[in-house]
Amino acid sequence: FSSLDSSIEILKKRAQELIENINESRQKDHALMTNFRDSLKIKVSDLTEKLEERMYQIYNHHNAIIQEKLQEFTQKMAKISHLETELKQVCHTVETVYKDLCVQSEAASVEEEQTHKDSEC
Repeated sequence: FSSLDSSIEILKKRAQELIENINESRQKDHALMTNFRDSLKIKVSDLTEKLEERMYQIYNHHNAIIQEKLQEFTQKMAKISHLETELKQVCHTVETVYKDLCVQSEAASVEEEQTHKDSEC
């Protein structure tokens, strides 16, 4: 029985060593995954930061373009307003001249009638 007990002890010891090896391997795997996760977090964070910086650069570039276009638009609208005012003044002047011509034409017609009546007498 002593050899059987010895074999059982050897098997128990061997099983314990296997279990310890498995546990050590699992701890190494866990440490590896933890390091991988931490490294990945750092890389993702760096990449996200670079992406965010680039995004803000693009926003700033687009803002400058929009600002320039808005300024051009404002200047053109001011020019249109000025031209509209000038056009109204020209229309008013043409209207005044037209009215003056009509009044002169009526006065000439009245004068002709008066001259015609005077010559009949």
